[in-house]
Amino acid sequence: MKYTLRICGATACRASDSLAVMDKLKQLIEERKQEFSDKGIDVEIKEVGCIGLCGKGPLMVVEPCSILYTNLKVKDVETIVDSLLNHRVAENLLYKRDNQSFEKINDVPYYKYQDRFLLRRCGVIEPLSLREYIENDGFKGLKRALELNPEEVINELLKSKLRGRGGAGFPTGLKWKFLRQAQSDVKFLVCNADEGDPGAFMDRSLLESDPFAVIEGMLIGAYATGAKKGFIYVREEYPLASQRIKQAIKILRENGYLGENIFNKVSFDIKVVEGAGAFVCGEETALIKSIEGKRGQPRVRPPYPAERGILGKPTNINNVKTYASVTLIFEKGAEFFANLGTENSGGTVVLCLSGDLEDTGIIEVKMGTPLKTVLYDIAGGSRSKKELKAVQIGGPLGGLVPKELFDIALDYDSLKEIGSMLGSGGLIALNQDDSILKLVSFFLDFLRLESCGQCTPCREGVVQLKKIIDRIINHNANYEDLDLLNKLSDYVKNNSLCGLGQGTPNVIESSLRFFINEYEQKISGPVIYTITDACIGCHVCAMNCPVQAIEGQPKEKHFIDQSKCIHCGKCFEVCKFNAITKD
Repeated sequence: MKYTLRICGATACRASDSLAVMDKLKQLIEERKQEFSDKGIDVEIKEVGCIGLCGKGPLMVVEPCSILYTNLKVKDVETIVDSLLNHRVAENLLYKRDNQSFEKINDVPYYKYQDRFLLRRCGVIEPLSLREYIENDGFKGLKRALELNPEEVINELLKSKLRGRGGAGFPTGLKWKFLRQAQSDVKFLVCNADEGDPGAFMDRSLLESDPFAVIEGMLIGAYATGAKKGFIYVREEYPLASQRIKQAIKILRENGYLGENIFNKVSFDIKVVEGAGAFVCGEETALIKSIEGKRGQPRVRPPYPAERGILGKPTNINNVKTYASVTLIFEKGAEFFANLGTENSGGTVVLCLSGDLEDTGIIEVKMGTPLKTVLYDIAGGSRSKKELKAVQIGGPLGGLVPKELFDIALDYDSLKEIGSMLGSGGLIALNQDDSILKLVSFFLDFLRLESCGQCTPCREGVVQLKKIIDRIINHNANYEDLDLLNKLSDYVKNNSLCGLGQGTPNVIESSLRFFINEYEQKISGPVIYTITDACIGCHVCAMNCPVQAIEGQPKEKHFIDQSKCIHCGKCFEVCKFNAITKD
């Protein structure tokens, strides 16, 4: 009997000590190898990529029985080894939801309702095993593409209805067609892995878990467009992804999949460029400048990169998930990919789930899947058991979806109709007690810091938007500030140089559209003071309260009786321990 233990070695599980779990497993199995031998049991330990259920890591799948173990600790290793020796399941380590345990990974609701195509090898194969990649349909797409001429490849891409997965959703086939038609002996392909959205790490996981699939998509792109040089632009904050993709490139060069005369059809090589972490370098023209070694600042378009890009030569830029989708399209066929999605958007969408959800991590569903399926069937609803009131989707430049619209289809057009966007796929769930305005303030602060400062509407406008939002949060605003917020949002949107400034007002506009009551409450309602767990019971607030609304014994946490409170703020003023908040 042979058991294969697939242990997640991606960044999220590594942060939870998966490598320590794996080392302890190797140690114990070696110590007890005679017992395993006597029982005719062979154990293989494989470090694989992201298994997906990141919030329950470290994760392990035991094959051939496909048993999923979650939340592993080093102390659990002995239990696992005993279970293998006795051909039993370690019940206490199984995934649980609503007091029900699940043995098989495909029975776990988080996986059961997904459509894993781009992620099908993630968490299954060793990321840098070329043999395993090929055994799992690797390079089938490239070989099929090379049987067509370049124009036919581009036509297949158009038929697939693939739209760019980086956020804008522009048809990928058209971008490749523009580069194909460019009159130049030198052309460049770029993979944009500058994933800067807070709470999003889909691109990182693909590069860490299935790097050959991304490179295969680039090779197909090189053949179709005539490009001979490629760049993968990855964030410096992604050391494991950068290391894996560099190793993958080296392996492919050594095996004839990169370089000159690949399959006697195409010549192409790739260089990895590490960015310094600027969010604005996700914008095409800023990314190009960064690759050239210049400061990452957007420029006016046209000319577009397909006409004048790196070193002034025609350049095409696609996202990590876009190139992985290309690989899938030529492996399975354009019709197959198109039928996975909607009328205008083919394929699947990879999402990163965070916020108040029972299960968080990376998932993949068909384009057009209802949002409520993701929130409740896959993610299990609210972890706090509070009612979900909204989802923020699309990263800092995205918008809000209120609970009344949770039936909405996850595709570019449906979300655009309500002032939101699919973006790169980040999704944050908010419960009934979460403040929409504080979320808006957080994203504005992020965008203020990430602005390149080149154009005045973005550089100064985002700062002023943040100030207005904070005045409203602190009950220091009036209805004229709401008008000013609307006018300034319009100005920043219509006058900024690039997508960062143009997209900044999205979260403001959608919050005003769906949650105007929270703005009005802050403007017209009283300030609510609350004592937090930082209270040491010094009793100073109680002694200074003019209406004796504060209760509590000395050296114990105090409480404010809101029915007595007159919202004067005296307690807030006298507290020396920052133990009182106002909302």
